[in-house]
Amino acid sequence: MVRRHELTDVQWQKIEPLLPGNGRPGGQWADHRKVVNGVLFRARTGVPWPDLPERYGPWQTVYERHRRWSADGTWQAVLEELQIEADAGDPDGAHSRRVSRQEWAVNIDSTSCRAHQHAAGAPRKPPADHPQKGAGCVRRQMGEALGRSRGGLTSKVHLLSDDRARPLTWKTSPGQRGDSPMFAPVLDGLRIRRRGPGRPRSRPDRVRGDKAYSSRDNRVYLRRRGIKATIAQPDDQRANRRRRGRAGGRPPAFDRAQYRRRNAIERCVNKWKQFRAVATRYDKRDYIFNGTLTVTAIVIWLRDTVQEPSEAT
Repeated sequence: MVRRHELTDVQWQKIEPLLPGNGRPGGQWADHRKVVNGVLFRARTGVPWPDLPERYGPWQTVYERHRRWSADGTWQAVLEELQIEADAGDPDGAHSRRVSRQEWAVNIDSTSCRAHQHAAGAPRKPPADHPQKGAGCVRRQMGEALGRSRGGLTSKVHLLSDDRARPLTWKTSPGQRGDSPMFAPVLDGLRIRRRGPGRPRSRPDRVRGDKAYSSRDNRVYLRRRGIKATIAQPDDQRANRRRRGRAGGRPPAFDRAQYRRRNAIERCVNKWKQFRAVATRYDKRDYIFNGTLTVTAIVIWLRDTVQEPSEAT
């Protein structure tokens, strides 16, 4: 019987071939499905690792598997494979045809995640790199993306989503980090690989953002890459342009109908924060927190792309 927050049989069949297998003699993996369901239970409920139900096995096994796969990129590889499969079937194709506009649009925004007291106090000295089974040592940056803002100790997630409210890519930063400086780095991280040969898709046709991203540098960046901008302009920038008269130049183009579709990223954040380990950060290390973000993004993609037998009738 499939319990709440666990993968269904169809969803498990989708990701099972993407997980590492037992190849070499020696230590063998415990049951992947039981461990993955344990990781999802913790992400959904936010319980401390030692409080995991016994049906998922020893909590140390579940935590160590999550830590290893967060460090060596296994979770990220599973997410990329799901995105590749969706891209091969024309991402957003049906939705684009309904609005009679064939273009690949992405939405950018950020959300703050309050850090629990358990997330603070990570040692400044990085821990030793533990080798993955059958792999070398894992190298990772040790910035922990924790900072103080008006809400206290927080982390901020800067993300891109598509029009189906699915997360495409993201970057974490301390909570006091502004949105506009992260605009170009987040877009530079967008790389949707293709099935077979060919470069990854990295240049969307349009980017939608709120007033926080309205700056000359961001608009020049989009213009240089040939990307349409649908970014609201704050009142002070409008007033400054009018005050300068003809020297203020033309107002930037703004499509209100396109801007209304920016709600997709708000819905994406709402889906993400249904997982309590995302709404509140409990992980001390940034790479483990990113692993938690990736696991929950995998669930969002599975729920959108996998058709259950009950839905086919």
